[in-house]
Amino acid sequence: MPRLIIDTDPGVDDAFALALAARSPEVDLLAVTTVFGNVGLAATTHNALRVLALCGREDVPVAVGAARPLVHPQPREATAAHGADGLSGRAATLPARGRGVEPVDAVTLMAQVLQASPEPVTLVPIGPLTNIALLLAAHPGVKPKIDRLVIMGGGLSGGNCTAAAEFNLWCDPEAARRVLVVEDLPTVLVPIDLTYRCAVDNHWLARLAATGPIGAALDSLTGVYRAHYRESMGFDGTVIHDAVAVAEAIRPGILATTRLPVAVETAFGPARGSVIADRRLTSFADESGARPIDVALDTDLDALRAFILSRLS
Repeated sequence: MPRLIIDTDPGVDDAFALALAARSPEVDLLAVTTVFGNVGLAATTHNALRVLALCGREDVPVAVGAARPLVHPQPREATAAHGADGLSGRAATLPARGRGVEPVDAVTLMAQVLQASPEPVTLVPIGPLTNIALLLAAHPGVKPKIDRLVIMGGGLSGGNCTAAAEFNLWCDPEAARRVLVVEDLPTVLVPIDLTYRCAVDNHWLARLAATGPIGAALDSLTGVYRAHYRESMGFDGTVIHDAVAVAEAIRPGILATTRLPVAVETAFGPARGSVIADRRLTSFADESGARPIDVALDTDLDALRAFILSRLS
């Protein structure tokens, strides 16, 4: 049974991802930690608590993490895509959770959960990587308890918030470089090159809404998000980026990966926050400072969508 800690900044696609983990019977969801990102930290924490309440998961501890990047301020939030509250203005319609946040911060909770776990745990960061960078810097002794990192972020062929950079990594490039390049943990990176291909259309969302109260509630959160993709892509549906990464964490191998050396650009300029993957059939990566990780580049799209729908419903 996969044992997961999800680090998240809900966000509409984060809400789908969190519900996917919370509703999957084959998962032991040990903790959820929150980070700034799509909206501010107070809102991401509020949203995480309410999504867990929607899924009936009072048992899962939630801890509050970083409110800002490691070094430089976050340039902007993603309210244009997710709405001012992160959930298309619908956060308050979700049920309140009786259990609030833990009395310790996110890094401390992750360290405690990892140390107490009898088996290795998969960390699933689906927001900026600030909390994970802080955990690995402050508690290097927990690394043997980490089975792997499954990270949603980056774009090999371009970005979604700048021409070069994907939002999660662009929010804190220094943390992204620390986690993806400097550390040595087994890592799967799920970039937007794949997640855009995994988009779900209005028919899929209608099927989800028809499954019952949870599916209907999740669908109701997509209004602003769907309008954003309708305007930017001419597509009536939505891209559930983070749920694709959580699917891989739940069912290892559902995504097909390619081992590639990657680097993260931290200099100021048009490429800041971008992932640079070395696809050359040589060993030049040893000279570039890049680190080989598994990058998810393909999947059976219909099977993935069916898997996510089955768990959410």
